Amino acid sequence: MPLARRLAPALAALALLALAPSARAQEVVRLGNLKFAHYGAVSNMKEHCKKFGLDVQETVFPKGIDIFPAIVKGEVDIAASAADAAIANRAGGGQVYVVAGFARGGARLVSRTDLALKTVAELKGRKVGVARGGAQELLLLAELAKTGLTWSDKEGKDVQIVYLPFADLNQALLQKAIDAMCQSEPQSSQAINKGFGVEMLKPYDTPLGEPVRVLVMTERMYREKPAVAQKVLECFVDSTRRFIQDPAAAEAFVVGQMFKGQITAQDFRDAIANSPYSYDVTEEHIQITTDLMVKYGVGKMTAPPRAADWVKLDLLTQAKATLGVK
Repeated sequence: MPLARRLAPALAALALLALAPSARAQEVVRLGNLKFAHYGAVSNMKEHCKKFGLDVQETVFPKGIDIFPAIVKGEVDIAASAADAAIANRAGGGQVYVVAGFARGGARLVSRTDLALKTVAELKGRKVGVARGGAQELLLLAELAKTGLTWSDKEGKDVQIVYLPFADLNQALLQKAIDAMCQSEPQSSQAINKGFGVEMLKPYDTPLGEPVRVLVMTERMYREKPAVAQKVLECFVDSTRRFIQDPAAAEAFVVGQMFKGQITAQDFRDAIANSPYSYDVTEEHIQITTDLMVKYGVGKMTAPPRAADWVKLDLLTQAKATLGVK
């Protein structure tokens, strides 16, 4: 038998192996993310996207505004953050597009239990902690303005703002270094469940409404790798759908893998009740957020971006249509 004929079955097998999804080269996508309960479906993309031919490599940052220098350096392709941080980055020349919204809400105004403050007006003369540059800062300032209170990070105004990292706010409240805090999830649920904090309100009754956390993508990936960019959005929609339809899987991933048991199942359930997973964001919401940032001096933007110039939802629309998600 000729040599070529004898090798034919082996060559055919190799050809099939090369076409198999598991054998194809995975496209590397570098994700910048944060460690919060409502960022879980995005974090899960590093496992879920393999079936879409993507190797998602996640780096976790302390807060949203820390991600964007990495984008400028070309070290991150997509990122999850508060809209505020993304807007401030865009205003500073960051070349990113908003391509989806992955959660809404995710904030509480929490009082020390011994003070049991109930209204925003009762914050007059108090120290209130918040992380700079997050959605919680804008929500807090909008609530204070709505109530007619003035504020500063120094003494002399109605409310003294104490800027602290998210991770330090609960400890500051526990040690009574601050009187209240506008905190993210699951840390605010954790403070309440451990008994050293009590909810004053969910601060969603200002023109901002429930803040939407956004998925951003570099302009380079959007323009130069459209097929990869589309796969990223399909994976995002599929991962989010899984977490919405299977809360037990979401809880296992967030409690066990993201937080490695540092939060309880109850912390997770309370947190997600206040920050549900979603897919969507609107151009209008980004514009309102931008306008409020300008009004309250958040981000100190000299050239605030127009939402219409950088909110690009075509990939999300196509991904939802492909996967049959409304």
